[in-house]
Amino acid sequence: MGTVIIDPVTRIEGHLKVEVEVTNGVITDAKSIGTMYRGFEPLLRGRDPRDATYVTERTCGVCAGSHGWASSLALDQAFGAKVPAGGRLIRNLMMGAMWLHDHPLHFYHLSALDYIDITAVAKYQGQDAGLLKVKDKIGKLIAAGDTAPLTPRYEPDEFCVNDPELVTLAVSHYLKALDMQARAKKMSALFAGKQPHQSSIVVGGVTILPNIEVVEQFRSMLLEQIDYLENIYLQDVLTFGTGPLLPLAQAGVGGSYGNYLSYGGFGQDDEGKDFLFKSGIVLDGDLSKVMTIDQSKITEGVTRAWYKDSPKGDHPFDSDTVPDLSRTDAYSFVKAPRYDGKPVEVGPLARMLVLQPKGLMDIIAKYNIKPGAVARHAARAFETVILAKEMINWVNQLEAEMGKGLRIHDTDHWNAPAVGQGIGLTEVPRGALGHWIKIKDHVTENYQMVVPTTWNFSPKDAQGNYGPLEKALIGVPIPDENNPINIVRVIRSYDPCLACAIHLIDPQTNEIRKFRIG
Repeated sequence: MGTVIIDPVTRIEGHLKVEVEVTNGVITDAKSIGTMYRGFEPLLRGRDPRDATYVTERTCGVCAGSHGWASSLALDQAFGAKVPAGGRLIRNLMMGAMWLHDHPLHFYHLSALDYIDITAVAKYQGQDAGLLKVKDKIGKLIAAGDTAPLTPRYEPDEFCVNDPELVTLAVSHYLKALDMQARAKKMSALFAGKQPHQSSIVVGGVTILPNIEVVEQFRSMLLEQIDYLENIYLQDVLTFGTGPLLPLAQAGVGGSYGNYLSYGGFGQDDEGKDFLFKSGIVLDGDLSKVMTIDQSKITEGVTRAWYKDSPKGDHPFDSDTVPDLSRTDAYSFVKAPRYDGKPVEVGPLARMLVLQPKGLMDIIAKYNIKPGAVARHAARAFETVILAKEMINWVNQLEAEMGKGLRIHDTDHWNAPAVGQGIGLTEVPRGALGHWIKIKDHVTENYQMVVPTTWNFSPKDAQGNYGPLEKALIGVPIPDENNPINIVRVIRSYDPCLACAIHLIDPQTNEIRKFRIG
């Protein structure tokens, strides 16, 4: 039996270490270890509640704006604010553009290198002028020994694509994605003022009052994104997922409990009852039963986390975030969210299995794909196209609102109430995000955030149940402990991004071998 430690797994919300035990080439135990205390929630106590939008915004700059959006939803409820249609549509477009930025970036720049042998580009024999430029560029980098950020990386295995034509095309799309993700972020900034960390969403709506030129500029850039997402991004994911990666997809490598939760995201009405991505929960893999969410069943346990027990209970309205390094059974700074006591997965796969769009479900059935790492990539690509196309409708609706006098904010509910509480539940690129606030004497009495990474990368709970990532890693094949590429394939499929170094500890010698990886 060997121990494999990846520390740190970088470019995620927070800092992550993953430790697994490997027996006879298969993972038999796993720990997901958050190694940094953030403490954003205590910062908010005693402050003006409206500060929460901008303080929590700084929790993460990757899916920028997500926490500000969730925070404002919680404040909307606590203040009794009714966001007008214009404010809702602008919020949707602003945040939707960040999804168009985030998802392709994850696939091409953070995950694709787990599935291709970059050196195959040097063997490209085609005549496409664009691909020949890619070959020339990569060839020169290989000759110079300077292929970062495409390398260093794990050694290619049997599932890594090494066909020169396909690899060269994929690398060209990697380069294209650099431009398209930047353009998507610029789209968001048209309404957000800036990105990352927007400055437009506030309790009651937004502060941007766009003119027709700005909206039409957004439309033009969106049409360009739709063409790219539908004809390049989605097609690449399907080519890999139904081709060289199909054995991984059919085996369900990286599948977890079969419990999937979506809060619902991108409001389609002003009453907050209809969403583009539907609200619901699936348990035990039974897709025929999508049940209604009861937020009162959400808890955050700390049995295996370095925090003190909350004296008032584990529900986010009542819990607190006080570190306690003396807990002997703890191994993470990540709490353990549970729904009715059950670990659940959140994110693109959860959203799509709650929504069950025909196109994705047909492909799953046709190729006998099981929930797992490859399915998460497919779900992410499908939902990006669904969102981008719906954004055209929101642009049209926004222009219609402009034609009859655009309202962007509920100015009657700007001042903080003496007492109140609110919940902001929404969907962000990495999954279900919730903010809970209690207000007393016009200031924040208590504030809690339960973020997607907390759901997916939680430690064991009081009942000994693994967190979703831990469960997903158990059973994953590791033929070579010196090249544990399947571990990072599973980790990155949740979108925690890339690791920069790996430590492998030999159980006989305790030798620590270090590898630079991309």
